[in-house]
Amino acid sequence: MRLDKFLQVSRIIKRRSVANSICNRGRVLVNGQSAKAGKELAVGDTLSITFRGEGESVYEVLEVPSGNVPKGKASTLYRIISSPARDV
Repeated sequence: MRLDKFLQVSRIIKRRSVANSICNRGRVLVNGQSAKAGKELAVGDTLSITFRGEGESVYEVLEVPSGNVPKGKASTLYRIISSPARDV
C-alpha cells in the first residue's frame, strides 16, 4: 500500500491530500530515509513524521491492509513508538 494511502486509512492523517503534501515536503521518513507519497510500505517499517509545531512522532507498521478499514480497527494497523511531549 502507498504511504499516503496508509496514513489516511490508519487515520494518522485525516486526508490523503494532506498526507501526500507532507510526504512530498520531506517531513515523512520511512526506515530513516525520506519517502515520497508513492512509497510502498511493508509490515515492520518505521515511520517518522514531523508535524508542524508538535515535533516528531514515530510509528511502526503492524499491518498493511488491502483496502479501507473500519474506524475501530484503524489504530491496530500501527504502534506508536514515540510521540512529542505535550504541555498541559
